[in-house]
Amino acid sequence: MPAEMTEKQAVKREEARRIETRPPGEEVSVEHGTKPSQTIPSPDRQSARRRRLMLGVLGALVLAAAGVFGIPWIRLALNTVSTDDAYVNGHATFVAPRVAGQILRVLVDDNYRVHKGDILAQIDKEPFEIAVSQKKAAVDTANADLQAAVASTRGIEAEGRSRRWKLQNAEEELENQVALLHDRVAALDKAKATLTLAQADFDRAKQLLGTPAESRQVYDRYQEAFSTASAQVTQALAAVRQVRASLGLPIEPDRDEDLGQVPPNLDQTFSSVLEAQADLIESAAQLGVNHSYDQSPKQMLDDFEKEGDVDRVFAKLTEEAPAVKQAEAKIEVAKRELAEAELNLRYCDIVAEIDGVVTRRNINPGDYVQIGQNLMAIRSLTDIWVDANSKETELRDLRIGQPVHLYLDMYGGRQVFKGRISGFTMGTGSTLALLPAENATGNFVKVVQRLPVRIDLEGYHPDKNPLFIGTSVVPYVYIDKPPTGPDAGKFLQTRAPDAQTTASPQSPPGPHK
Repeated sequence: MPAEMTEKQAVKREEARRIETRPPGEEVSVEHGTKPSQTIPSPDRQSARRRRLMLGVLGALVLAAAGVFGIPWIRLALNTVSTDDAYVNGHATFVAPRVAGQILRVLVDDNYRVHKGDILAQIDKEPFEIAVSQKKAAVDTANADLQAAVASTRGIEAEGRSRRWKLQNAEEELENQVALLHDRVAALDKAKATLTLAQADFDRAKQLLGTPAESRQVYDRYQEAFSTASAQVTQALAAVRQVRASLGLPIEPDRDEDLGQVPPNLDQTFSSVLEAQADLIESAAQLGVNHSYDQSPKQMLDDFEKEGDVDRVFAKLTEEAPAVKQAEAKIEVAKRELAEAELNLRYCDIVAEIDGVVTRRNINPGDYVQIGQNLMAIRSLTDIWVDANSKETELRDLRIGQPVHLYLDMYGGRQVFKGRISGFTMGTGSTLALLPAENATGNFVKVVQRLPVRIDLEGYHPDKNPLFIGTSVVPYVYIDKPPTGPDAGKFLQTRAPDAQTTASPQSPPGPHK
């Protein structure tokens, strides 16, 4: 009973409070002393119940979002190494002239896309065309000089042939003189024998003169024979002396020497042989063959005989003659100078060495340029990579060949580029600076160093989604995936990479934008 009364009092208090909070004009119908058929919940209780429901739904959504997005992010953070200090890098080929001259035309401008072999600018060709004409004339002159040298050498060759035969003839004449000397000496010996016999006969006739056994007539005959034999000896001796004098020998030999004895090296002292030998040495020297004067004439002739046919020997000497060689060398020099002049003429067309985009053009028609002057630069569209400056504390998990996903600020998250680590720079950025830090002096504050890591792109097509040098990149290196490619899993490359030949489509000459 008391509980029932308490409940009725609570209901009455609730109705009174609701009437007090009801807006004016609203009717109030309350039946006192009677129990209501239904209990009407209060608005506060309904709003509290609604808030709790909304909080529960929101908490469930938050948990679902955390499960959908948080777990992959946590997995990505645990399995990758990333840095925001990365940018696109690539080679820039600076275009410079190979010859000096005045710029005649400039066919490209900044941001023009060019292909290898396209003409970028042209230098005035007129001075180089004149130089080519002069070099062609120099080649013709050198050819004429060669023909003149060959003709002159042919004359020297004929003279050398003549002098060679002259030397041989002098040797033969010397041998004939020696043989004549021996013949005259033999004749002298015969005359002396005849004189000895005539002397004996004359002496015997002189002793028997006046006796019946010897008549005056016989005596006179023996006396005549003796006189004749004596004259023949004198004559033979004179002939011997004449031959010895022609051979350059003393008229009277030394004691214990025969009149017919000849020195074994007589050909090396005989004047006509020496003259012929000197002439032959002169002709041979003009043909490029050096003979020594210590060489005997016979040895010189034997050398020609050893080479085989004399005509072939002289023909070979003509081809190798110094004058001919000098003329041929002049022709080669003239041809090289002509080739250089033609090359300089071709260099008047300044062409692109790679495929890419023109940047930093700083020339105009009429400018005079020097060799090696920077005219413009060409940025390659394909030979590019990403330099990621990773912290030294992150390098322990990085290796060559690990796959990388690259996100660029300019594309946002819409485009993902793929790549792989290809190498590590052998030095941090501070050591490669113009003024490296000196930590051995003053107070030292440890700063985490960064090491440039090179990332090569894979499957990159510049025509679809081009990358621009210097743009920011956020790389994610997947350390949980196995490295692939050359030197996979290493810190250092074991060899130089093979030359990459990128085939580019051929295009007609001219600028393309």
